[in-house]
Amino acid sequence: MKLLEGKTAIVTGAARGIGKAIAMRFAAEGCNIAFTDLVIDENGKATEQEIEALGVKAKGYASNAASFEATHQVVEEIVKDFGRIDILVNNAGITKDGLMMRMTEQQWDAVINVNLKSAFNFVHACTPVMMKQKSGSIINMSSVVGVSGNAGQTNYSASKAGMIGLAKSIAKELGSRGIRANAIAPGFIETEMTHALTEEQRAKWAEAIPLRRGGSPDEVAKVCVFLASDLSSYVSGQVINVCGGMNT
Repeated sequence: MKLLEGKTAIVTGAARGIGKAIAMRFAAEGCNIAFTDLVIDENGKATEQEIEALGVKAKGYASNAASFEATHQVVEEIVKDFGRIDILVNNAGITKDGLMMRMTEQQWDAVINVNLKSAFNFVHACTPVMMKQKSGSIINMSSVVGVSGNAGQTNYSASKAGMIGLAKSIAKELGSRGIRANAIAPGFIETEMTHALTEEQRAKWAEAIPLRRGGSPDEVAKVCVFLASDLSSYVSGQVINVCGGMNT
């Protein structure tokens, strides 16, 4: 028996990177996948086909996660197409790094809107569906910098810390309705974003990690499977660091 057989998940920002790895790993466990991204281009279409090849239903939706209205519309569409929502993974995110002294209001607003407000939008739209079902698992993708902060990333850190507070509060509000909410805090994960760094920068990162290497998107996805499935039926309101021991 596959761990997510017959369930339906929404994964935001899943056309590439960690989001795509989560969608693929969920699909391998028998989960139907609705994923959203700002645009569903050739890349998004290819992701849709890759997921479908695993024998589940998959559909990509072009939607601006930072828009309250657009999010409610897309969730309505997803419920029409799939019939239910069992799992929500709030993964959509951007960075616009800079020191506090030089950070513009636009840099701050953009990151808070895409990273944190989008999570609020999707939780707001999905919880009535989950409440009717009396079950659901919400997973917020936070970050180690949301747990411990990072110089030059005040906007990103604040947005990711907000996602932890959101998950913990939802866990308390909706636990009586059978809905669980947790956060995952990935550390240094090898994605397109990190490939922009020099070898020297990456080696320096690895030195600070007890496991002496970056993680893979699939290693984050496997923890997501645990939180999405009944393996974690009594786990709610928690933050799991997936960071190779960087944050202890």
